[in-house]
Amino acid sequence: MMKIKRQTDKQVIQQALNILSNHLDPSNYARFVAACQLGEGDYLKTKDQLFTPETVDSLYEKIQAFETVKNESQP
Repeated sequence: MMKIKRQTDKQVIQQALNILSNHLDPSNYARFVAACQLGEGDYLKTKDQLFTPETVDSLYEKIQAFETVKNESQP
C-alpha cells in the first residue's frame, strides 16, 4: 500500500504566501496578508526573512522592474 504525505494547512498557506511574495510588490503583499487576517506569526521575523538579502538599491530596482512589467501589460 502506498502512503501519501499530506501537507498541513499551515504548510500550504506558507507555500502560497511564498509564491505571492515573489509575484506581488511588497505593499500589495502586506495588504493581502492583512486583508486575510493571517496575523499568526512574528511580523519582524517574517520581515527579516523577506528583506534580509535586500538593500535599498536592490528593492528600488525590483520596484522599477515590477512597475515596468505592470505598465507594459496594461492596454
